[in-house]
Amino acid sequence: MVVGASSGIGAAIARRLVIEGYVVAALARNKTALDKLCDEINKAAKETRAFAFVHDVTEIEKIPLAFERVLKDLGGIDALVYVAGVMPKVERNEFNLDKDQPMIDTNLTGAVGWLGAGASLFQCMGSGKLVGISSVAGDRGRVLNPAYNASKAGLDAYLEALRNRLTRLGVQVLTVKPGFVDTEMLKASRSPKFGVISAERAAAGVWAAMRAGKQLVYLPWYWRWIMFVVKSVPSFIFRRLSF
Repeated sequence: MVVGASSGIGAAIARRLVIEGYVVAALARNKTALDKLCDEINKAAKETRAFAFVHDVTEIEKIPLAFERVLKDLGGIDALVYVAGVMPKVERNEFNLDKDQPMIDTNLTGAVGWLGAGASLFQCMGSGKLVGISSVAGDRGRVLNPAYNASKAGLDAYLEALRNRLTRLGVQVLTVKPGFVDTEMLKASRSPKFGVISAERAAAGVWAAMRAGKQLVYLPWYWRWIMFVVKSVPSFIFRRLSF
């Protein structure tokens, strides 16, 4: 199950998982884009391997029913990848709840709803893979988009808590922290951009980490060391920086 699959990293992950032999339930709110993706995947596979389910992750009350529908239609799942995310452009001097709330609702609350549903199932199964696509933006609060930083930091903490609960039961919980990926969301970022990778390269990294049973991965790998340095900067210096 890939939640947030209609474009960008989510679409690339759906394609990659089908190539690796999975049957994929692809969820997103954009029906046109979702249907197009599944049609492309199924034509390439020459059989039906991707199934479209229209869902808006901000409609929290609908998650249990949507989850049950996927389980019924597919006969069960053994992996759930949460990719859905939004990042509107925010001005440096702007504090706008109309922009901040969708980031919290999509990037964090929706993730808790879907990953929690998957966690409950996999806990009973004693197996499974939970994957959350976070961001290097969650490693520290920065001046450019505070609510986005907060939503990803919250997702990181939630995934860590799930990992501490479920690893002992045989469930893999993977936190993925990409740097700059060539997607529509990147256009809203005001950070200096370097080392931009394709969505397909990001998906390959996610699959490699899933297959290896990893718990945390930065994409590309060098972001682990960049963020180690960033996290080591004392607060009295960090607050003077502009990125």
